[in-house]
Amino acid sequence: MSALKEKLYSKIVLKRKEVKQLLKESGDQKLGEVTVAQAYGGMRGIKCMVWEPSALDPNEGIRFRGYTIPDLRDRLPKAKGGEEPLPEGLFYLLLTGELPTDEDVKEVDKEWMARREIPNYVIDTINGLPTDTHPMTQFSVGILALQKNSEFSTRYRKGMKKKDYWDPQYEDSMNLLGKLPTIAAYIYRRSFKDGIRIHADESLDWAANYAHMMGVEAPEYKELMRLYLTIHADHEGGNASAHAAHLVGSTLSDAYYSLASGMAALSGPLHGLANQEVLIWIQRLQEKLGGGVPTKEQLKEFVWETLNNGRVIPGYGHAVLRKTDPRYTAQREFALKHLPNDDLFQIVSMLYEIVPDILKEQGKAKNPWPNVDAHSGCLQWHYGITEYDYYTVMFGVSRAIGVLVSSIWSRALGFPLERPKSVTTNWIKENISANGS
Repeated sequence: MSALKEKLYSKIVLKRKEVKQLLKESGDQKLGEVTVAQAYGGMRGIKCMVWEPSALDPNEGIRFRGYTIPDLRDRLPKAKGGEEPLPEGLFYLLLTGELPTDEDVKEVDKEWMARREIPNYVIDTINGLPTDTHPMTQFSVGILALQKNSEFSTRYRKGMKKKDYWDPQYEDSMNLLGKLPTIAAYIYRRSFKDGIRIHADESLDWAANYAHMMGVEAPEYKELMRLYLTIHADHEGGNASAHAAHLVGSTLSDAYYSLASGMAALSGPLHGLANQEVLIWIQRLQEKLGGGVPTKEQLKEFVWETLNNGRVIPGYGHAVLRKTDPRYTAQREFALKHLPNDDLFQIVSMLYEIVPDILKEQGKAKNPWPNVDAHSGCLQWHYGITEYDYYTVMFGVSRAIGVLVSSIWSRALGFPLERPKSVTTNWIKENISANGS
């Protein structure tokens, strides 16, 4: 057993005792009450699930095991000569709750590198799809094709104790995280680069290798990928992709089925697809004005035109956050350092100056501040990744870190099948009437 797996098991033993005691002493205590508006409004804000790796505060933003993004950019191990955190380090932190050492990160990277190769039948399965199939469809198919070798499904069929479910879930998760960049990079090369495959370089870390296999060798882009794959990795459990994976995983479906379901959710325009919506909107503005960077007045006019036509400003607002998304800020700091004169970045910056005030004036947005999607597209475009249908695949590779860590902990703590109670509109009307009389 690896040192990381031994450390995880010791954490599991302690957490099981903690949860058991908590349920014994406070199992009947209420965490909150559900309103009619929440029942009809997508269950916003209902506290009804446990997600160990991260928590999202409306006013402070995301914290990964208690650490902010600025904390992690400062304290997580970095590649030699690099300035951005290694996502392997975030994985270690989310899994164990402890900040990793350089050696801890090297162990994770070594394990993922050893598991990176994908079977030929997975390549054949993806190749069975037309090359113009959406990259997220190809990505989901590739993940499902790997299910044939699921450790959890194999051991479950043979029979194992419930307390041991976490072990094969860990192995499946490590296998997936090792293989996902290989699959994702192959899809990029197949869809947009004539199918010429680039194999891994064992001297590179996980994120840098992903960039390499895509065919982008610029050192700055490798740094961007380290940052990107770190900050997109988790955003607590209530977001659509995390919750979908959690729900499917609660049926004891293995990591491949549950992650594929999460990727299906991530593909929606209201979730992971939003980053390309931002870029499309900005490029429509440029086309209308004949290219280049607009003036503030031109940009304000386009923003109002969008709103007056009944549309939203893509990349602004968030279901939970009530401040500028710290993930946006991290990407902005990267851009200010590496591409301050890029046209798209200058437009993104100008939007940051004017959109919040316009949304406040309009009075409809609960959160007028930018989210992570308002920024990520312009960075990818700058480094030549202009195929924005692919952006969500990169998001998916990153989001798998948090989703899979949480799935391991769900198995370790013996979480049951998720099964909330639904009600009808008539039931709601009758209960409102009864409570009001």
